[in-house]
Amino acid sequence: MTKIVICGANGKMGRKVYECVSNRNDCKIIAGVDINTKKYADFPIYKDISELPEKPDVIIDYSHVSSLTSLLMYCITRRTPVVLATTGYSEEQISGIRQTATQVPVFFSWNMSLGINLLVQLAKKATAILGNQFDIEIIERHHNQKIDAPSGTALMIANAINETKNNEMKYVYDRHSRRQKREPNEIGIHAVRGGTIVGVHEVMFAGNDETITISHSAASKNVFAEGSVNAAIFLKDCKPGLYDMGNVVDQK
Repeated sequence: MTKIVICGANGKMGRKVYECVSNRNDCKIIAGVDINTKKYADFPIYKDISELPEKPDVIIDYSHVSSLTSLLMYCITRRTPVVLATTGYSEEQISGIRQTATQVPVFFSWNMSLGINLLVQLAKKATAILGNQFDIEIIERHHNQKIDAPSGTALMIANAINETKNNEMKYVYDRHSRRQKREPNEIGIHAVRGGTIVGVHEVMFAGNDETITISHSAASKNVFAEGSVNAAIFLKDCKPGLYDMGNVVDQK
């Protein structure tokens, strides 16, 4: 039985994680951390992570980037594995995440969906096979309340493709002011915002007389909650290091 603490327990994703765990028998929520300490289930919610009376097996974080420093400090001090599912970290914060991973197991992914991470693997495979004969464009669609653009997932996909290309590609985010032909070493990244779209990501490989498209669509936030719980259970017995959903995909 994996004992889990949810950081950001009263947020939308924190509640989704609780709902997901409620339907499983291999893990349980023992506590939550949130500035809003109102209870909605059979576990206590504390305002600060330092108030936790019991050390969990794993922490799942869906809180806010501003909470990262105290969270990582707790994990280092208590030797507690952590699943970081919050988006919007700065380069400095990512550096801190990598440093923490030298001491405790850290699971960090821009997207917790198993399907998205399979898409990443397929996109890398397609890039390696298609070589330089196809132009690559990434299109992401999200709801009208999403603040960041492009999405962290779109950048994760682009980075994975770029690694396959020996990091020789450059990202182009907007073409309306570019009065020139497309260059071969470009990856176009486009953001669409509207309605209540949970998340759609598409990778298009456009060649001579043929187009190949790999896409993933999330119908609800449940897929992300489920993925983060799977990540927590995977991480529980891992050695210190930096892990992502690719490690889980490799186990399948």
